[in-house]
Amino acid sequence: MKVIPGFVIVCLEVLLAAPAFTASHTGPVSIPSANTAPPNPAPYVLGPEDQITIRALHVDEIGEAPLRIGSDGYINLALAGRVHAAGLTVSELEQDITQRLHEYVLDPEVTITVTEFHSQPVSVLGAVKNPGIYQVQGHKTLSEMLSLAGGLDQAAGSEVKITRELSQGPVPLPNATTDSSGKFSVADVSLNDILKANDPRANIVIKPQDVITVPRAEMVYVIGNVQKAGGFVLNDRKDMSVLQALAMAGGPAPAAAPNKAALLREQPGQTERTEIPLNVTKILQAKEPDVPMLPGDILFIPNSTGKKAGLRAIEAAIQLGTGVIIWR
Repeated sequence: MKVIPGFVIVCLEVLLAAPAFTASHTGPVSIPSANTAPPNPAPYVLGPEDQITIRALHVDEIGEAPLRIGSDGYINLALAGRVHAAGLTVSELEQDITQRLHEYVLDPEVTITVTEFHSQPVSVLGAVKNPGIYQVQGHKTLSEMLSLAGGLDQAAGSEVKITRELSQGPVPLPNATTDSSGKFSVADVSLNDILKANDPRANIVIKPQDVITVPRAEMVYVIGNVQKAGGFVLNDRKDMSVLQALAMAGGPAPAAAPNKAALLREQPGQTERTEIPLNVTKILQAKEPDVPMLPGDILFIPNSTGKKAGLRAIEAAIQLGTGVIIWR
């Protein structure tokens, strides 16, 4: 093997000129809900920083201006005074304020509307369409939270990780463990169990402050003069052979020179990839053994015309996802 200072490639401009998109479909991955979800979702529990609007019939002192629940969980309300709102449902707070107003109004009618949710965030990170922080409003399962985030990205791996503060209780899954700090419960869930409903118990109820992380899948890349250049997701596999990757890429294109192929592999502590020359023609003819590809490897099938482009541009294109088609 030799380290290449400036390995060059034939069909990079074709790869880079193509718009970045995924091969199987462009819409969010559909995620089914669990069959075990209760028919009546639990009522939303108010918390600090939530904004509410209170309407009290015949009590002019209470306007309809929005009120924000303080960080201490209290609101200040005319006639009713200082009221603890955090930890109560809307119905419970309505009852509390109604009782306080009985001293001033014969038959007070109080209604409360939550205008902004801020107290029960759930973070959805990683390979989803719209990663970010989402507010839990009532009962939400893992599949529902992934759907709120737009569904899975095409580069999503095979598992999703759930991290929960132990003060909320451990994650209710058999493989849940406590992290080294002793403050968080961590568990992995197979996305196949969620997508195919193989185990509805895996579609657990998500709690406020949970962090849902969808790691990106390991990939190998086949570029150059092939039918379907791009990245190929390994899914549950740890590696893929050169022939398997080439088959997924549709095989060599016309005018390809598979006898002059190369495998580009990252090496720990090195800034440049190592080039492993390959005679794919002989591998196809079973005259040489197949070669395993590791995560991140790049298989290059050159063009017989010898038109070239820089390796650094190839690596940059793959790292940035510029024009790289992802095939699952």
